[in-house]
Amino acid sequence: MIGHFTRKLLSGITLAAMLGLAAVSTQANATTLHMAWSQDATGLDPHKQTAFSSLRLLELIYEPLVRVDASLQIIPAIATSWEFSKDGKALTFKLDPKAKFQDGTALTSADVKASFERILDEKTGAAARANFLSIASIDTPDAATVVFHLSQPDVPILTAMSDVNAAIVPASEIKAGSIGTKALGSGPFKLDKWDPNAKEVLSANKDWAGGATGVDGIEISVLPDEAAILAAMRTKQIDFALLNDPLVATLVPKEASLQLNRVPVLAYHVLQLNPSRKPMTELKVRQAISCAIDRQEVLDTASLGEGKVTGPLTIPALATDPSQLFCYKRDVDKAKKLMAEAGYADGFSATVIGATGEPPTAAAEAQIIQSQLAEIGVKLDIKMMELNVYVDAWLKGDFDMAIALNGGRADPYTMYNRYWTKAGNLQKVANYIDDALDSQMQKGRAETDPAERKAIFTEFEKHLAEMSPWIWLYTSYSYTAQQKNIAGFVPTPTGTLFSLSKVTIQQ
Repeated sequence: MIGHFTRKLLSGITLAAMLGLAAVSTQANATTLHMAWSQDATGLDPHKQTAFSSLRLLELIYEPLVRVDASLQIIPAIATSWEFSKDGKALTFKLDPKAKFQDGTALTSADVKASFERILDEKTGAAARANFLSIASIDTPDAATVVFHLSQPDVPILTAMSDVNAAIVPASEIKAGSIGTKALGSGPFKLDKWDPNAKEVLSANKDWAGGATGVDGIEISVLPDEAAILAAMRTKQIDFALLNDPLVATLVPKEASLQLNRVPVLAYHVLQLNPSRKPMTELKVRQAISCAIDRQEVLDTASLGEGKVTGPLTIPALATDPSQLFCYKRDVDKAKKLMAEAGYADGFSATVIGATGEPPTAAAEAQIIQSQLAEIGVKLDIKMMELNVYVDAWLKGDFDMAIALNGGRADPYTMYNRYWTKAGNLQKVANYIDDALDSQMQKGRAETDPAERKAIFTEFEKHLAEMSPWIWLYTSYSYTAQQKNIAGFVPTPTGTLFSLSKVTIQQ
C-alpha cells in the first residue's frame, strides 16, 4: 500500500504541474482561498442535481429558506423566522428584507413561490419534489411573507427546505428558462467562471444578506488524483481541500503544517439492487445477497475501517443497532439455502455499476462484494463509469446493481420519501415499494411526538432491511484538509461546505 501511494503521489505531482497551479503562498494573496477537490460539478441547476460534487458547489452560490447547523438544528437563511399554524396545515415565513440575488435585484416572496412551483412541476425533474407534495398552495400576502398551505401536517418539511435542492432561484430566470445555464443565486459567492473538470472561480457576493464573507474569492482546482491535492497542500499551493479518499485523508495528520477536519456523516455507502429485474424480483434472492455480504469486511478493506456498519437510518437519535436488523451477521449457509429456495441454487450473473472517483472507494467496494457473492454462485461483472454517465444511468434505474454513496438528511422522511413512498420521485431508482413502507413513512411524516416517531421509523428500518431492496453497508467521515492559518471552517454531519462563507486566512 505504501508503494501504491508513492506512485499516486508522483502522478499527483505531475498532474499538479500540468494544471499549472500557481506556486504562491497564501500570504501572497490572503483574500483568495485556493481550494481543490477531486470531482467537479455535473450541472448548475440546484433543483435537479444529485451528485455531491454539484451540491457542494451550488450551496456556496444558492440559498434555501432555512439551513441545518452542525447540531442538525434548523437556523435562518433567506427566512428570518417561520411559524406553523396550530393545526399544522400552514407554514408562514418572513423573509430577510436585505436578501438579494447576485445581480442586485431584491429576493421577494414571488421568487420563493416560483421556485417551489418549479420544484413541484413534474416536468422539472426536481430531485427533492417528493419532499413537498403536501404543499397545496402558496400565498404571498406581501413581498416579505410567504405562506405554504399544506394538505396535512408535515413535520419534516422544514428540514426538506434546508437543502440546496430547495434553493430559491429568481422567478425571472425561471420564466426565461435559464436555470442551469448560468448560476444566479443569493448566496455568499458568485460563480464567475466554470471550466468543467478543471476550475471554478468564485467571488464574494457584496450584496449577501448574511454579511461580509471572510475572503474575497475562492479559486477551486479540480484534481482527480487526491494525492495531487495533498502534494499541492504540502507546497502551500492549496489552502483548503475536500477529500474523499480515506487513504489520502489519513495521511494529513502526519503533515505538521496541515489540519484534518474529520466528522461522521449521515451519508451512507450502499449496494443498490434493482428489484424490477430478475432475479432480484425474488425476495429470497435479495435476502440471500444481504446474508452473503460481510459489511465489516467491505468497510475495513475499501475504507480502511474509517466508519461504522449501518442500517438504513444514519441519524444517531433514530438509528437501530445493526445487530437487530435482518442478516447483518454474515451467514453464507443461510444465503445458499435462500438461493436454492428461490430456484437459483446454481447462482446467476449480473452487472454492478459504480462511479469513477465518487466515492473513491466504489471500485474497491465492488471488488469485495464481487468476491463475497461469488461464494453463493453470483457472478458479478463490474462496470465503472464516469460520474455524469453513472448519474444518468442511476436516475433511470438502468442497472442490475449499483454501488452508491447517498446523502443523509436530519429527518428520516426527508431522507427517504423520494425512494420509499408510492409518490416518491426517485422510485425509478428504488424500483421497490410496498404498503408497509409507504404507510410507515406517512405516519412518521405526520407524527409530532418524538418517541412515537422513533417507534414508527424503527419499524420502517427493520422492514426495509428485511425486504432487502438495497444492502446498506456503512457510514464514513467527511474529510477536509486545510493549512493551519485557515480559520473559521465548521464541519457538519451533512458534509456541507457552507461555512467557507466565513473562513478567513490568517497572516
